[in-house]
Amino acid sequence: MALMDSPRCSATTPRLNAPARATSSHPNFRATPPMRTPRRGPRTDTRRGVYSAPVVAVRCVRDGMSDPEGSPSAMNAPFRRPRAVLLFLLAGLLTACATPRVASKPVSASGPEVWRSRGYGWLLTVTLEGLRLHHETAAWCYPDPASSSELKQMFGVQEPGPSEDIRDFFAAPGETRYRFDRIAALPADCDAHPVWSAPELFDVFRATFAEHYAYFPERGPDWLARLEAERPRVSPGMDDRALFTLFAESLRMLGDAHVELLADDARSDTLTYEERATGTLALLEQEARRTGRTPKAVQKEWLGAYRDGILQTVLRGQGHHVANQRVFWGFAAPGVGYLNVMTMGGFVAATDGDDATPEQELAALEPVLDDAMASFAGATAVIVDVSNNRGGHDVVSRAIAARFADRPRPAYSKWAHGAKHVPPQEFILTPTSRPAFHGPVQLVTSDVTVSAGEVFTLAMRALPQVLHVGTRTRGSFSDVLVKPLPNGWTLHLSNEHYTDARGEDFEARGAPPQQSLDVFPEADLSHGHARAIRALADSLTVRDAK
Repeated sequence: MALMDSPRCSATTPRLNAPARATSSHPNFRATPPMRTPRRGPRTDTRRGVYSAPVVAVRCVRDGMSDPEGSPSAMNAPFRRPRAVLLFLLAGLLTACATPRVASKPVSASGPEVWRSRGYGWLLTVTLEGLRLHHETAAWCYPDPASSSELKQMFGVQEPGPSEDIRDFFAAPGETRYRFDRIAALPADCDAHPVWSAPELFDVFRATFAEHYAYFPERGPDWLARLEAERPRVSPGMDDRALFTLFAESLRMLGDAHVELLADDARSDTLTYEERATGTLALLEQEARRTGRTPKAVQKEWLGAYRDGILQTVLRGQGHHVANQRVFWGFAAPGVGYLNVMTMGGFVAATDGDDATPEQELAALEPVLDDAMASFAGATAVIVDVSNNRGGHDVVSRAIAARFADRPRPAYSKWAHGAKHVPPQEFILTPTSRPAFHGPVQLVTSDVTVSAGEVFTLAMRALPQVLHVGTRTRGSFSDVLVKPLPNGWTLHLSNEHYTDARGEDFEARGAPPQQSLDVFPEADLSHGHARAIRALADSLTVRDAK
């Protein structure tokens, strides 16, 4: 979410950045730190300061997100920002998929059904009146603030499992499936705790990570022990800001771009915590400090140079900049097509503060791809550039990759941490009947490529005619599990494993290219990308001539 991302309208939750304000927390929001969609709903003028903990062996950082036109996202106001209160992004993300919806199983009039998820820590109550969700940990159980209509966007479809007491809930065919077991009743204490002390919140925070965080071995093998060592600092009288600071300092040690903590309190300044930028985006922050400018201004200038370099140097003034200025395409050299996708969504301009559904995003994107692929029909090679892709919807990633698939091929698999006896969900790349290109492809990535951009990388690497060039991707594949804490704060964490068609997991290290290409050289951040792509296109022309 990168840009956008939670229950994705295709097999997983969309990847969007978390909205600035939410009236409730989406159960599983695939947010990509760097990519954001327009905010939804009414805004408030609550001031927000971005929390920055002291540097503690930071491995991965969070970058300020800017849109392709160079306007840094609102999350960067003072980054991925002063923020308004967290907007609920669930509505609209899952409501529309091109596939017909499966009819939900009728609810018995005999009484409520209560279901416990495998993984995710959810207790879902199903009644004739609607749905209700609780979050369960070894420490405490507490209700989610989401309404029944919001929950139906996530769990509105049901299918029977291997036995009568097992059921799969999901948003739409092709989306992430969540397996639940029926239990006799909701635990008695799930609604019996109206006031929360700092030690109790600490217990919920720790238990949530202990039970659901998927990458301790890669990112913080001793993280739980180090957090536990902070317990003596937590007292019943501890104020909110001190507790938030303690949580934020602990999260800093993970260095995970999909970990985020937001506190929303109308009585005081609103706090947020996100990872600092790394790699290329960290170099931009260094440039801002060196020149005395704001990171926002430096990134805007950099993105402007990136755009102009594509249009003038790569496409020589003959290209197309379309789909809400998220897609570039044209010919980079004689016989060499060029397609650059900056986000896996955002192709539809927001209206009245509402984000487009995945169906609307695809409806806007598919004609653009039709034009590009029809134009590439006589090309000898195509460069597909996602070197500055900030994430979005996985369904969009698969739709673009399908334009290069000649037959069905396994693209990637995913499963939730702690989901016992649930087989990985496999996603197949299926050829499209629309215009396509099945010739040689050069896929370009960088350390900016993240989230749904990385899922696209997995899908493209499954195709035999694709050569992956550039630098490693950022290494943040997992959907974001959104957990509202019982005091109104919101926690995001990585709880899912993504593996490529060979079963390899690139979380925390990024997908490595088969051929190195310095896309954003430190010595020439503004123009290095265009020159690198220009050289790559010319080399393909020479190779074809030989």
